[in-house]
Amino acid sequence: MTADVLTQLAQFASLAAEPEGLLPARQQMALSLGWHIILSCFGVAFPAMILVLHLRGIRRDDAVALGLAQRWAKVSAVLFAIGAVSGTVLSFEMGLLWPGLMGRFGDVLGLPFAFEGLSFFIEAIFLGIYLYGWGRMPPKQHVLMLVPMTVAGVVGTFCVVSVNAWMNAPTGFRIVDGEVVDVQPWRAMFNDLALLQFAHMWIAAYMVVGFSLAGVYAVGMLRGRRDAHHRLGFIVPFVFATLAALVQPVVGHLLGGDLGDRQPAKLAAFELAETTESPSPLRIGGIYVDGEVHGAIDIPYLGSLLAQNSFTEPVQGLDTIPPENHPPINITHWAFQTMVGIGTLLALAVLLFWLARWRGHDLLERRWFLRFCALAGPLAVLAVEAGWVATEVGRQPWVVYDVLRTEDAATDRSGLWWLLGGTVVLYAAMTVAAVLVLRSMARRWRAGEADLPSPYAPHTGEENPR
Repeated sequence: MTADVLTQLAQFASLAAEPEGLLPARQQMALSLGWHIILSCFGVAFPAMILVLHLRGIRRDDAVALGLAQRWAKVSAVLFAIGAVSGTVLSFEMGLLWPGLMGRFGDVLGLPFAFEGLSFFIEAIFLGIYLYGWGRMPPKQHVLMLVPMTVAGVVGTFCVVSVNAWMNAPTGFRIVDGEVVDVQPWRAMFNDLALLQFAHMWIAAYMVVGFSLAGVYAVGMLRGRRDAHHRLGFIVPFVFATLAALVQPVVGHLLGGDLGDRQPAKLAAFELAETTESPSPLRIGGIYVDGEVHGAIDIPYLGSLLAQNSFTEPVQGLDTIPPENHPPINITHWAFQTMVGIGTLLALAVLLFWLARWRGHDLLERRWFLRFCALAGPLAVLAVEAGWVATEVGRQPWVVYDVLRTEDAATDRSGLWWLLGGTVVLYAAMTVAAVLVLRSMARRWRAGEADLPSPYAPHTGEENPR
C-alpha cells in the first residue's frame, strides 16, 4: 500500500514539474498534424492520378478521361488552398510551441523545411497553369504541367518526412558542452530512416487518395450511376490503391526491421511485451495494466518472426526499460494494431477484387463490395492517423530520440488553451467550407455544368468593369 502511494506521489510530482504549455502544445500539434496530413496525401497522390487520366484522354481521344482529369484538378485546387492554410498554421506552431526543439536544432532542420516551402510554391504555380491552360495550351504541353506538380509533391513530402525520420534517428550534428556543433544539414536530411519512412508515407498517400476517390464513385454506382464516367472514375484510383495496398506491408516490415535496436521501448509497446520472451508471441488486442497484459490473444513465434525476422529472437520486454522511458503503452499498441489491421484488410480486399475479375466476376455489380469500397476511404484515413499516432506517441518521452525530451522542447508560455480553441474553430470552419464547396461542385457537374470556374482561372463572358 505504501509503495502504491509513493508511486502515485512520484507521478503527481512529475506532472507538476511539466511545463505549463506541454499538454496544450501536444494537443495542438496532434490536431494540426492529424488534420493536415490527410490534405497532404491529396497533394502527393492526386497529380499522378490526374496525369494518368489526362494521358489516356489524349492518346485514346477519350472525352470521359479528359473530363475527369479537369474535374479532379479543380477538386485538387480546392483541397490545395485549404491545405495551404493548415500548413501555414503548422509552420508557426513549430516555433511557437516547441522553442526547445527549433531554437536548438533549427540549423539542423532548416534545409528540408526550405526545400518543402519551395516545393509547395512550385506545385501551386503549375497547378494554376494547368487549370488555366485548358483550351489555351497545346495538349502535349498542357499535360506536361502535371509532371512538376507530381515531382514537387513527392519532394515536399520527402522533406517533411525526413524531419520526422531525423527525430527518430538523429544524426548530422554533435553536442559539445550542451551546444549543437558540426552541423551537417544534408546528412541530417538524408538520415538512416529518411528513405524508408518516406516510402511508407508516400505509399500511404496513394492508399488514402485511391480508396477515397474510388469510394466516391462506388457511392455513385450504389445510387444507380453505372455509366463510363463512374466506372473509369472508380477503376483508375482503385488501381493506384491496389498497388499501394500490396506494397505497403513490405515497406512497413522493412522500416520496422531494426526497431528493436533503435527504439526498444516503442517495439515493446507495439508488441505489448511486458517481459523478454524467446520466442516472442504476436499479441492481438489486450491492455497493459500494472505491469501485466490482460485480454490479449497470443500467437506463438509470430512476434519474433515479424519483429526480428527470426523464430527465436526475443522482443525486449518493458520490464527491462526504465519506466520513465516508457511511451503511453496502450495507446501505442492499439494505434499500431489499428494501422496493421486496416492495412491487412484493404490488401485482402483488393486481392479479392482482382482475383474475381480474373475469374470473370465483376464485383462492381455486387452491392456489398461497393458498400465496402465506400468505407475503404475512411478506413485508409484511419490507418494513416493510427500510423502517425504509433510513430509519434511511441517515441515518447523523446521529441528527438535519446537526445531531447519532449518536456524540455515545449514552451512554458501560458494561454495556449485559447490558441487550441481558436485552432479547433478554424479547422472546423475549413472542414465545413470544404464539404460545402465540393458538394456544390458535384451537384453542378451532375446537373450538366461542364465548365465550373476554377480558383486560378479568370472569369469568362461579359463582365462589368466596375
